[in-house]
Formats: sequence, structure tokens, C-alpha cells
Amino acid sequence: MQIQSQKRPLAEKGLISLAVILFFVFLVLPLLVVLSQGLAKGWGFFWQAISEEDTISALKLTLLAAGIAVPLNVIFGIAAAWAVTKYQFRGRQLLLTLIDLPFSISPVVAGLIYVLLFGAQSWLYPHLQAVDFQIIYAIPGIILATLFVSVPFVARELIPIMESQGIVEEEAAAVLGANGWQIFYYVTLPNIKWALLHGVVLCTARALGEFGAVSVVSGHIRGYTNTLPLQIEILYNEYNIVAAFSVAILLLGLSLILLLIRQWTESKLARQSV
Repeated sequence: MQIQSQKRPLAEKGLISLAVILFFVFLVLPLLVVLSQGLAKGWGFFWQAISEEDTISALKLTLLAAGIAVPLNVIFGIAAAWAVTKYQFRGRQLLLTLIDLPFSISPVVAGLIYVLLFGAQSWLYPHLQAVDFQIIYAIPGIILATLFVSVPFVARELIPIMESQGIVEEEAAAVLGANGWQIFYYVTLPNIKWALLHGVVLCTARALGEFGAVSVVSGHIRGYTNTLPLQIEILYNEYNIVAAFSVAILLLGLSLILLLIRQWTESKLARQSV
């Protein structure tokens, strides 16, 4: 017993040391590299790089795509989680599988699927042209790709919480005469609000950082279909390294804000589960 008690602290110290080293190498060090490279030519060049017209356009498109995709995913996530946890129906397992589909499909493949569905070689293309509506190599394609890759996050955050809470409170509210909207707003929503916010944060982070699917459907048209990740790639490929890292700092700042909100929601969820 004495030998085991002596070995355990050594094992714990070793694991903690390994975790700290990996945390520094794979997270802190890359962040320091991004900051140092992005500010290598000073604050003046940094502001010039992030205020350049194509970068502003890429930022607006990134926020637009996330601003449309995230609310739609919130609506879908709440509806799907409600259906899966409150009802038993044929096709329930299929719905769960479809929710997880973006996790198992490469974003590049997802983008190619949209190209096959709505591109120039698809049977839908003449009909889209007839109404002068372009999806591929246009903003609607960017939104669709962003929507697809960020679908699972809200639903997957809500389903475990709603399953653990059961349906007792909802049934009691229904017996007392509450309608569906009142049951959701006054009973269900207060119980899931922190999990919902956590899912929104994860969904937003995924939408802002998406590259693969968006890259396939965008066409890389400067000032029109480039999002921030695509703008960073273009600047880097043009050997405009400092500008690329400067724009990366802008994306990093958005990610850090989301990270702080995520930590806050996780603390609320931990208190709620106690």
C-alpha cells in the first residue's frame, strides 16, 4: 500500500506535466506565433491589413453566413431535441443519424454535394437560371455550406439535458391547462437555457471558422464570396504572410470571445447539474 501511495503522486505529476506541455505546444505556442507574425510590422500595418476592402467584405460575409445559419440551427436544434426526447415515433433513430451526419462527412465532400445539386451540371441549374438565382459561387451557397456543417451542435447539446429532465414537468403544465408555447417558454426553456446558449456558442464558432465546404462552393471571388478563412488562405498563398496573420488575429479575437462565453456557460451548466 505504501508503494502504491508513493507511485500515485509521481504518476499524477507526470500526467499533469505532460498535459501542460501538450497544452503549450499545441495551443499556446501557435497563438503566440499568430500574434507575433500578425504584429511583425507594427500596429499600423495590422490596422491597414484588417481594414482593407476585401478583408472587410470577407468579415461581413462571415458574419452574414453565421448570422443566418446559427438562428436556423437553433430553431432546428430545439425542434429536433424536443421531438427526440419528448416523443417516441417511427424514424426517431433516423433523425438522430441525420443530426450527426455532418460529423461523419468531410466538409469538402459536403461542398461537392452542393456543387452536384446546384452547379452548372445539375438538372436544377436551368431552373435556377430561369429565375436568375445563383447558389454555387454565390452567397446562398456560402450560407448553405455553413448551415450544413454547423447543424448538429445545438441539438446535440440539448438532447442529453432534455432526456435527463424527462417529461414530468411538461405533463404537469399540460394538465394545468398550458398550451404548447406556454409549456416551452415557461417550463422547458428555463431548464435548457444554459445548454442552449452553450450550443449556440459552439454552432457560431463552427460557422465562423468553416473552410472546407465553403471553399468548394465559393469560387474564391474577391470581395464577394470570400469568408475570413478563405481571405487568410489567399493572402498566405500570395506570400503576403504578415497580412494573412493579421487577418488571422481578427478571426482569433472572435474565437476568444466565443471561448469566454463558452467557459461562462459551462460554469452555469455545472452549477445547474449540482
